This record gives sequence, structure tokens and C-alpha cells, in this order.
Amino acid sequence: MRVYLPCTLPALTRAVEKGELGPAPLTGFAVTPALTEWYASGDTEELEYVALTEAARASLRMLAADKSDGLEIAPRRVVVAAEVPDVVMGADLEEKARVRLPDAVPLAKVAAVHVDDPSAASDISAAIEALPASDAGDDDARFTVDGAEAHELMWYATQEIPDLLA
Repeated sequence: MRVYLPCTLPALTRAVEKGELGPAPLTGFAVTPALTEWYASGDTEELEYVALTEAARASLRMLAADKSDGLEIAPRRVVVAAEVPDVVMGADLEEKARVRLPDAVPLAKVAAVHVDDPSAASDISAAIEALPASDAGDDDARFTVDGAEAHELMWYATQEIPDLLA
């Protein structure tokens, strides 16, 4: 199953050093039966885009958490696409595309990496700053957070990961 894993550039660097994304369990996003039922009119490509978008939102939250911990962050969302054999789906997962992976994901299972273009940095930074107010119901902040999604993530092949991280 193709799974989209939210990530950050520092976390991707650590994964390359370790040879795997982890530790387990991992949260990812995929085309689940619940997503397919909810989004009945979409084809597989559209449903995969929904899962990718959910992972990008989760990446934004990871960036916000890193920033609140005082870490220097590159304001670029990262989503790792991987082919994995085992995922856990269930009613306890509140988002229709959300899955859990019981094991770390070896880099050999990574199909591609999706990353914001550096030109999106100012909008991603603004979205990170607006997240708390957005979560509290502020419509202007929600508009700013949603503005991050106006940026399409760029696609990188696995052999391009070292250049991306350089």
C-alpha cells in the first residue's frame, strides 16, 4: 500500500543516516476504504492527492512543534511516499485517510519525497505562526494556514534525496 508519511527536512536527514523512517509506530496517510467511501466521486489519483495533502498538513504541525521546542527549522513541508505491506486502519483513527504503521520503514521502501519549493517559505512560516489561532477558531488564521496548501509540493526521486538535503 502507498502511504504518505509526514516529515521534516531534519527528520529526513536522520532517516537517511539510520536507513529507515522511525521509530515505530508511525502515523501516515493512505487511500483507505473510509476515504474511498467518503470521497465517492474521486479516482485513485485524486484520492492519493487527498492523502498527500493530509500528510502535508501533518508535516506543518511537525514544523510548528519543532519551532515551539526552540529548534531552527527550514519552513518546508516534507512528505515521504513509501510502499509498505502492513498498516492499521480503524474506527479509532479520526481522519479518514490516517493509518498507523507498526514498523519502521526502510528507505528501500521509499518511492519518492515531496517537498515545498523554497519560494513557499514565507507562506509556510506564516502558516506555522497562525496554527494556534487557527486551532482556536480564528477564521483569518485558518485562511493563512490554508494558504500553505496553495503551494504544490515538488516531487523528488529517491536518488535525489542526498542533493535535496545538501
